[in-house]
Amino acid sequence: MTTSAHRFSVAPMMDWTDRHCRSFHRVLTRRALLYSEMVTSAAVLHGDRDRLLGFDPAEHPVALQLGGSDPGELAQAARIGEAFGYDEINLNVGCPSDRVQSGRFGACLMLEPALVADCMAAIRAVVRVPATVKCRIGVDDQDPEASLFTLVDACAAAGVETFIVHARKAILKGLSPKENRDIPPLNYDLVRRLKQERPGLTIVLNGGIGGLDAAEDLLADFDGVMLGRAAYHDPGLLGEVDALIFGEGEVVTPEAAVEAYLPYVEARLAEGVPLAAMTRHMLGLFQGRRGARAWRRLLTVESVRPGADVQVILRALAEVAGSGVQSEGVRVGLEAGEPPQEAHAQQ
Repeated sequence: MTTSAHRFSVAPMMDWTDRHCRSFHRVLTRRALLYSEMVTSAAVLHGDRDRLLGFDPAEHPVALQLGGSDPGELAQAARIGEAFGYDEINLNVGCPSDRVQSGRFGACLMLEPALVADCMAAIRAVVRVPATVKCRIGVDDQDPEASLFTLVDACAAAGVETFIVHARKAILKGLSPKENRDIPPLNYDLVRRLKQERPGLTIVLNGGIGGLDAAEDLLADFDGVMLGRAAYHDPGLLGEVDALIFGEGEVVTPEAAVEAYLPYVEARLAEGVPLAAMTRHMLGLFQGRRGARAWRRLLTVESVRPGADVQVILRALAEVAGSGVQSEGVRVGLEAGEPPQEAHAQQ
């Protein structure tokens, strides 16, 4: 992958960016770099690898985010991830949850830059794909100007070239993980200075970026931007990424995205995946549009019913279309006067 691959990415988010979410995001943007949820190195080595690491080939480019602090274990996990076909291996040095701290990985590793560098050196020694770091600017009482540069320089000395920086401290003592996403103040200027003083490194900015207009403005100073909750809760914005951020292709409408996602949904349903596991990532697709509330309500209520299938999505789409929004080209499947099909019961 070249630096341009990092120009726009969707953040790794626990319980959110699973394979179904990524497949949905991919029908909206062909160019954005997608990230897995964080997977611990121990889970990769000892858990169900197909469940933890499996993904649809259409998701490329897609990166695997690992959590851990044992260089040897991380190297093994990285090698396995590369064998599964991931385009990048990323180390989590930013997650502030208590569970992560107790396992000695995530944001608490900001306190151990030499160990992080050892971990990255071990990963780089066994994989050919890029090995990258996602970090905070510091934790607790650390001086961010010292902690960020110290971590980046140590990892750069180990050969790391790309850093995704969440431009907030993590307060491990006193704030919850949710509070750590909003309360510590953003410090874009510090990350901007990192890029200016380390011009040879690829620096991607993360944290508090609310939409594509802000992202486009920030690209004047950074090699890339990473959106998290904004992209998840309003996935329709991803349909503009290829045209606006990468300067290629056309805007993908929400209706076109639904149509493109249906074959994936049908294939997973045939494998026994519940419909709700996929539709939960689609709830914000029509954000700000007439019919959005009906879309969310129908998907939320009907997707969990036994035997729920793609007709639920099509009926929800018809609700949007019935609110005065055209859905040309989408197989709504509800001709004039045709009653909605009931989901068939399934044992």
